[in-house]
Amino acid sequence: MTKMTTAELRGYQQICGQDGAIMAIACDQRGGMRTLLAADPAEQAKITNDMLGDTKSDITRYLASQASCVLLDPLCAVPRVVDEAVLSRDTALLIGLDASGFDVSPAGYRLSRLVPGIGARRVRELGGTGGKIMVYLRADRPEANEHNVAILRQCIADFAQEDLLLVVEFLTYQVEGESLEDYTAKIPWLVEEGTRISLECGAKVLKLPYPGTPEACARISSMAGEVPWAVLSAGVNHATFLGQVEIAMRNGASGVIAGRSLWKDCISLDRDIQRERLKTIAVSRLRELQAVIETTGRKPLSARPRTEGQRKQKS
Repeated sequence: MTKMTTAELRGYQQICGQDGAIMAIACDQRGGMRTLLAADPAEQAKITNDMLGDTKSDITRYLASQASCVLLDPLCAVPRVVDEAVLSRDTALLIGLDASGFDVSPAGYRLSRLVPGIGARRVRELGGTGGKIMVYLRADRPEANEHNVAILRQCIADFAQEDLLLVVEFLTYQVEGESLEDYTAKIPWLVEEGTRISLECGAKVLKLPYPGTPEACARISSMAGEVPWAVLSAGVNHATFLGQVEIAMRNGASGVIAGRSLWKDCISLDRDIQRERLKTIAVSRLRELQAVIETTGRKPLSARPRTEGQRKQKS
């Protein structure tokens, strides 16, 4: 299993809070954010990248400033939040590499895409603490994954070359002809095996869907070993996500990278309303989430396994 270098570990420390747990606010969504801001497709089409940038700037200023890290995209939000001094000096910055949406193969599988021109070197130039790559995986359909695994390996190698932190995320999905019942029953296994694929590709930090059960969380933690993993919210309601986080943390997770469960009903094209909801509703939810993480407890950073460089120095 590939361990973090000293530089990667430093980036990892920065996306964690003082308790050693990952506490990142995700708002790198584009298409999904448009659907929350407007119900009508014609109205969604009128929402420009600059307008999305306004929303992401408000999330960064009023919500992410209360966390240890924010995850943003390089089309709407970065470098704007840096250049306009919106991003707090104490808030780490992850920059998403994945493009919004996906292509579809002739067989109906989802093909992930990258934002053109955004690699490890560009993430560093934009002031990023690290990057994040998301790909779609169906571990039970090897033929579905070839394109996406190639992207994953490419990004991991690129960030390793630059010695820059990369968070690896994957999502599962329902395939054509598969019933919702059958798909739902497979989710714990699909998340576990997607984790295995990501680790085999060299992932050093993971962002994972909640796998469905305490037992699945424990198996993922055992499989991941010294590789930390954070649970994502996937847009579930806040109360549901709190329960998922408690279970995940008690079974080895290292924190959360949460987005829509915190802010999905707080954003608005009316920025005055948006700012007020973020400062009150979203921050209140964040505090509850942080309390769950604190209650479940994390090992301090000093207790984490040493990097390869540290071990060589000691010997």
